[in-house]
Amino acid sequence: MRVVRLLRLRAALTLLREVPAARPPGASRARAGRRRAVEPGKPMRLSVKAEEVATFYGRMLDHEYTTKEVFRKNFFNDWRKEMTVEEREVIKSLDKCDFTEIHRYFVDKAAARKVLTREEKQKLKEEAENLQQEFGYCILDGHREKIGNFKTEPPGLFRGRGDHPKMGMLKRRVMPEDVVINCSRDSKIPKPPAGHQWKEVRSDNTVMWLAAWTESIQNSIKYVMLNPCSKLKGEKAWQKFETARRLRGFVDEIRSQYQADWKSQEMKTRQRAVALYFIDKLAGCCSLRVEHVQLHPEADGCQHVVEFDFLGKDSIRYYNRVPVEKPVYKNLQLFMKNKDPQDDIFDRLTTTSLNKHLHELMDGLTAKVFRTYNASVTLQEQLRALTRAEDSIAAKILSYNRANRAVAILCNHQRATSSTFEKSMQNLQTKIQVKKEQVAEARAELRKARAEHKAQGDGKSRSVLEKKRRLLEKLQEQLAWLSVQATDKEENKQVALSTSKLNYLDPRISIAWCKRFRVPVEKIYSKTQRERFAWALAMAGEDFEF
Repeated sequence: MRVVRLLRLRAALTLLREVPAARPPGASRARAGRRRAVEPGKPMRLSVKAEEVATFYGRMLDHEYTTKEVFRKNFFNDWRKEMTVEEREVIKSLDKCDFTEIHRYFVDKAAARKVLTREEKQKLKEEAENLQQEFGYCILDGHREKIGNFKTEPPGLFRGRGDHPKMGMLKRRVMPEDVVINCSRDSKIPKPPAGHQWKEVRSDNTVMWLAAWTESIQNSIKYVMLNPCSKLKGEKAWQKFETARRLRGFVDEIRSQYQADWKSQEMKTRQRAVALYFIDKLAGCCSLRVEHVQLHPEADGCQHVVEFDFLGKDSIRYYNRVPVEKPVYKNLQLFMKNKDPQDDIFDRLTTTSLNKHLHELMDGLTAKVFRTYNASVTLQEQLRALTRAEDSIAAKILSYNRANRAVAILCNHQRATSSTFEKSMQNLQTKIQVKKEQVAEARAELRKARAEHKAQGDGKSRSVLEKKRRLLEKLQEQLAWLSVQATDKEENKQVALSTSKLNYLDPRISIAWCKRFRVPVEKIYSKTQRERFAWALAMAGEDFEF
């Protein structure tokens, strides 16, 4: 485990307005009691800890996060905790602090990286490779396997997704004393940095992680795992999708059972049945509160509509209006009756009892297996409905991404529209316009070459004609790809395709589709993703069915 050393940056923090007296930058700590006024607009030298946290904020100065009140408030609260008593006496308002000098430092560093020579870039690449070779591999069952995330996340300011209430809080540095090492008893235990020791060294062969620690923001456990392309990870992925495939043989019976349970005399059974319906149809769970749901007898031309509005995973808002079965609607009315907004809708149900019931329905069945099954079935059905054999490669890719999008919407994989979206779309539209002009010019040249060949009929004019035809075809193909990119970008600006693609969709469906419709796999999966799904590439033929 590599601990990143603190980079000392002599940052200047400028106070814009009049501030209380404090020790001037040149004074010794022994004379700190002798206070002088710090002049407004003059730099103030900070202690090491306060300085480092200030750099975290300063380097983000041009980011939208630093304009959000929650981010600023959380940052300032945590920053003051890192200050000395004297610094806290001086720095009492974030609005009076100017971080532009710090920001300029990082802007200059970024600019310097862009103009590195080829030799300097090669040296950095070699240093990164040396780190990878030293820390990025482990021995598993006698085989050298690549580790996925062998570096701990450096300290910084928590960003989160959506309107996360903890954005701006300080992510603390992971120290060796925080880390649990997991390795076999006969292995060589990695040495901690000098002067430190690991929190614990254990030998647990029932788990896949190699190291673990608890992060400071959410108090969740973070793990060092094997690379997704490792043999063990591939086996686990195959088992996951095979379990989801087995659900096909049980799903009709499971659905019939929970539909029958909607009329059960026992409230707990009814709640479990409705929760299973949501897991099946909406990829949801049983943590809904009364305030999250509104019931509409009729809305949007449909009957028995349930309106969901709540902060989901990573504090991203989930909003959806869904028509449901009449018994589900009636049961929700019953579950919500005489309850306060903060009360649980499924108050008779626990995650433990629900998971136990799922295992009774099918060995290995979990909510995630249900989601994987529905996601994979949806992709397969959408690909079958959208893909036409006579379409161009570009059109087939667009169909694939639309099928993937249907899955992402089903699984509620949202993302915020990028702040650079409009600019990137403008750049793309400019490229499309330029390409259209090139196509028009090439088409005119082809007509001219065709006329010359008709008049001359010699080999030279035929060669020119073929050259012009190939150029036009190439430009038309490039224009088609650019148009597909523009459509994809617009349709998917608020949908995260990669989450479902990498975690919930059986890759054999996509690979079989590629083989069936002669689409290069490289158009669907990147090099890293192809390595991750090497097992699927090896076993999936064009006739594979999930």
